[in-house]
Amino acid sequence: MMQPFSRRELLAHVAQDFYHGKHSIADLSSKYEMSRYLITKALDEALTTGVVTIQINAPVSRNYQLESALKRRFDIAHIAVVREIGDVDRDVNSILEYSAERIQMLIRKAHVIGLSWGSTVFSVIEHFADELREDLTFTQFMGENMKYHSKTGSKRMVELAAAHYEANYATLPAPLYVVSDLVRAALPEEPALRPTLALARRMDMLFCSLGTLDSLLAIPAWKSARAELFPAVESGEVAGMLFGRPYDINGVFLTAQKDTTVGLTLDEIMATPRRIGMVKSKFKTDATLGALRGGLLTELILTEGIARRVLVADDEQS
Repeated sequence: MMQPFSRRELLAHVAQDFYHGKHSIADLSSKYEMSRYLITKALDEALTTGVVTIQINAPVSRNYQLESALKRRFDIAHIAVVREIGDVDRDVNSILEYSAERIQMLIRKAHVIGLSWGSTVFSVIEHFADELREDLTFTQFMGENMKYHSKTGSKRMVELAAAHYEANYATLPAPLYVVSDLVRAALPEEPALRPTLALARRMDMLFCSLGTLDSLLAIPAWKSARAELFPAVESGEVAGMLFGRPYDINGVFLTAQKDTTVGLTLDEIMATPRRIGMVKSKFKTDATLGALRGGLLTELILTEGIARRVLVADDEQS
């Protein structure tokens, strides 16, 4: 004799045995001492009352025509244009899901992964499936962006990603920018930074989002020192931000006169075999165009809307 359940408890138990336990209707009829009709009715009721919810994860669709157009126009090894359906939330979720799946597939072949920061990177990591990789390390390769009161700050990214793999992570306990040439030159030799930088130079891949100057200057520490961080760089020249550095519409980094960034040098970063970027904001058309023109990334994931805007902008500015 089965112990008495409340109606909702009964529905939950029957549904769990049916969906997760893979028991047949006949098995459940015997177990719960109910007719097959009543078991079937209970399963239907579990769905209609919300005890059971069914989610169908359709595969993300890509626009291969736009991908081909971008590959013909720009020198990039891999590009993915995720289709849009006109629903903003679902479109954003689609690019995050695709990015997470693609990045995790590449991580399986890697051992040292570099991470930047930002809401897009954070959201992609949140879409990661859990896997066990004790031979994997996530590392910072630039200093802290000083966004300490946000869940999208630098240090949190490597911790969050590592948690999905029960893997290791390495931090770089220094600010993103140091204006003093003397201090900046000496920092890489400090014992607290040296191991992480040595590890970062062995990165198999890195993934990041494209930024803008405005997003950086939203951080008070950098806004107040803007002229010192990027001397001789006019705001109108900046198409986007990547690896902590501003670049123009042709993908030329604007820090040749003085690079105040702490971490790997640009040459060291560009030597990373896979550099994956993700763009989901339509306001980053110029940043995307500049990154493509300059060959700053080996792989880019973007939406149809951004892809079309990039092609139009390239035509207009050519």
